[in-house]
Amino acid sequence: MPPFGLARKGTFVLLKSRFLILFLTIVFLLVLIRMVPQVLAQNTPRTPAQIEKDMEDQRLKEANLKRQQDLRADTDRLLQLATELKAAVDKSNENLLSLDVLRKADEVEKLARRVREKMKDGIGPGPRTEPTGNPRVPGRPPG
Repeated sequence: MPPFGLARKGTFVLLKSRFLILFLTIVFLLVLIRMVPQVLAQNTPRTPAQIEKDMEDQRLKEANLKRQQDLRADTDRLLQLATELKAAVDKSNENLLSLDVLRKADEVEKLARRVREKMKDGIGPGPRTEPTGNPRVPGRPPG
């Protein structure tokens, strides 16, 4: 019979290694369980409606990006025209405005309208607003 300390020590090492194997198996299974839905989602074929929706979303995103770039270019041009108009007005006297000043003012006005319209005309669905129930009329008590 082996000495008392050696028998317990061997049993302890055996239990420790089994516990480690069990722990690693549980960790592996947990990781596997978390990965299965992702793998299944990648492998499931998309329906034509999903593909069409994704294409529409991408088109709207690209259109909004183009609209934003156009707005930047137009506002830069608007700033340039307004600066030129101010310089031309500063050069003129109080009795005489040149045709160039009137043309620049007209161009600034047209460009400002175009910028305003582009800002109003967002592409895609607008922000969703939730109904708030009964609207409160000012001056009346609620109820």
